[in-house]
Amino acid sequence: MQSSTSTANTSVVNRGRFISFEGGEGAGKSTQVALLEAALTSRAIKCLTTREPGGSPGAEEIRNLLVKGDLDRWDPICEALLHFTARRHHVTKVIEPALRDGTWVICDRYTDSTVAYQGYGQGLNISWIEDLHRIVAGDLWPDLTIILDVPVKDGFDRISS
Repeated sequence: MQSSTSTANTSVVNRGRFISFEGGEGAGKSTQVALLEAALTSRAIKCLTTREPGGSPGAEEIRNLLVKGDLDRWDPICEALLHFTARRHHVTKVIEPALRDGTWVICDRYTDSTVAYQGYGQGLNISWIEDLHRIVAGDLWPDLTIILDVPVKDGFDRISS
């Protein structure tokens, strides 16, 4: 019995850290992800950068469904379900294995974006989104979420320049 407790504690100690960046378009998430990756790498901390939607082969295929084509083709529920389908593949194929290996995972967006866009933005029930998260990712939440907040106009101006 003691050895299994010891093993569990060891795996928690060796687990990588999970950090997500959230914010609107043009807020600087990609820039900050790259800067954090460089800082961790310079300290010999093994890290992996990834994104949502996407981040794994299956999730990238689903990303294409979300970002290409007519903006009105998915209703909010379909959109949320596509995000969570992509997230499930991403979590099981990339994030969880990396964390178990002791690698730090830096993710450009995660479930908070679904809450913001499909929940608050498109009117889906937030508790429904949280239930979907539990089904898809269990209790896997970032150890730290960094929110970059810039005015929408400034973000779009940054994208266009």
